[in-house]
Amino acid sequence: MNSNTTARKLVRRTALIAGLVAAVTLPLGLTGSAQASAPAPAKVSAVAPRSVSGTFGQAVTRVADFYGAYIDAKGDYEDPDVTLATVLRDHYLTPEFAQRLGVWEEANGADGVLRAQNVPAQWTVTDNGAVGNGHEVVVTLTFGSGGTTQKTKLFVLVERYNHIVDIGTTSSR
Repeated sequence: MNSNTTARKLVRRTALIAGLVAAVTLPLGLTGSAQASAPAPAKVSAVAPRSVSGTFGQAVTRVADFYGAYIDAKGDYEDPDVTLATVLRDHYLTPEFAQRLGVWEEANGADGVLRAQNVPAQWTVTDNGAVGNGHEVVVTLTFGSGGTTQKTKLFVLVERYNHIVDIGTTSSR
């Protein structure tokens, strides 16, 4: 990693921390002056808060964790974290599948986890049920934005010790 990359990451982290501090402390500082003026009626937000949940050991959660972190690592176009993407692949994929995936990538000129050359704008992960000794999870990747989107559906097979043993475009069911 060169010094420019390290400096950019340090600036981003510093800006993030400063923004978080401001977001927390600014409302606290304004509370006294806001209470001193006329009381305002409480507002109800029209948007419900989002939540994401998972369960340890569940194939769907494991695949969602992998794809979320992998897309985040690959998705920073100015400074993708290649090291993190490699570590994630080493952690979540079986060595045998990682080797097969490397051959596929070489032949197709694309990222084998995403089955694409670019990074999706959105993704969903859905349970597809048991398959033999494993579990199949459907990952739907949405590329593009606005009226120009393309969806790719991937079937991820999780088997031995909750590791991914295959990613394909057709179901094993």
